[in-house]
Amino acid sequence: MSEVKQELWYTDEHEWVQRTADGTLRIGITDFAQHQLGDIVFVELPGVGTTIEQGAEVGTIESVKTVSDLFAPVAGTVMKVNEALESTPEMVNESPYEKGWMIEVELNNDVEEAVGKLLSAEQYEQLISDEQ
Repeated sequence: MSEVKQELWYTDEHEWVQRTADGTLRIGITDFAQHQLGDIVFVELPGVGTTIEQGAEVGTIESVKTVSDLFAPVAGTVMKVNEALESTPEMVNESPYEKGWMIEVELNNDVEEAVGKLLSAEQYEQLISDEQ
């Protein structure tokens, strides 16, 4: 069974979103997604300062099985990138919610409005139970 953290928001595309202490939103892929992908060998992410649109492709995740797109769950500007993933992409498999986070985004709009469009943990659990 995949881990779903109750304090996060989720997307249909299997990204998670977490509000940080400084008001940005941290984004990564879910435990379910990393299990589906298998061993992750490469992660390509946008650079700091990149403007992203909700729903748009913002990177790729390559595993031994496939290459998958990373989609932006919110619109905003990339403020931080997890540079450790360049040399150790397997951190996404080992710790998808902690060490394997991908980017932090400063929103273009209100946080509550942005996360209101995302799935709750309960809704995401239902989504992945339907996919298994």
